[in-house]
Amino acid sequence: MESTSLFVSPTIASLPTLSATASHRKKTIRWVVAASRSGDYMGKLVDENMIVLRMRIREVKILETRESAPSNWMEWEKRYYLLHYNQDVCQAVGLLQSYLMNIRPSSALAFLGLISLSVVMSTAMWMFEAVEMAKHLFLG
Repeated sequence: MESTSLFVSPTIASLPTLSATASHRKKTIRWVVAASRSGDYMGKLVDENMIVLRMRIREVKILETRESAPSNWMEWEKRYYLLHYNQDVCQAVGLLQSYLMNIRPSSALAFLGLISLSVVMSTAMWMFEAVEMAKHLFLG
């Protein structure tokens, strides 16, 4: 049997090898696969590149979905959504943030608690109404 070893440097010679055998050729091929961690800062560079890749994929998906507004929307809704929606949301959140930064912390927490409670209550009321409608539909 013929064996082939592939070593890149003398420091890699101590690493374990991966052996693959091809049954129809009757020969063993050995590959040495090694990765150095000194060049990518203990894997952080790979993690940062993956984050950048995920962000780019998300941006492309957003651009694809952004260009195609739902067909049941009116024309002015499509134009507004494409041109001004993100700006208006950012301005509203910025105004809310500046208002909350200028008032007392306890008042800001009370205000945020009131908003959170109203969201929970409206969701509970919506669910209650949905259950009532289902009762009327199925029970007659």
